[in-house]
Amino acid sequence: MPDGWPREDAPFTSATDGVADAVEQAKELAGDGDVAIATPSITRQCLNLGLIDVIAVDLVPVLLGKGVPFFSGLDGTPTKLDTPTVVEADGVTHLHYRVRH
Repeated sequence: MPDGWPREDAPFTSATDGVADAVEQAKELAGDGDVAIATPSITRQCLNLGLIDVIAVDLVPVLLGKGVPFFSGLDGTPTKLDTPTVVEADGVTHLHYRVRH
């Protein structure tokens, strides 16, 4: 935790006991709402811990050529996913997969 933190006026909560604790805190704060996970490292950690229920992929017709793979280095693969829900829009296809636990 950086010096001077946490601050009461900060619009976020810091978690210092690992990803599982961070997700638990987020779920408590979200109540009946959803908790979104982003970044390849955190996504992999959450998948490895069985903490993700749905994977959402937004597919756009652009090939960037570089980046960090979201799903490399997973434990216990293959990870089984259900058939996706597909929503097509102008320039993007939204894919939502339920993760089988």
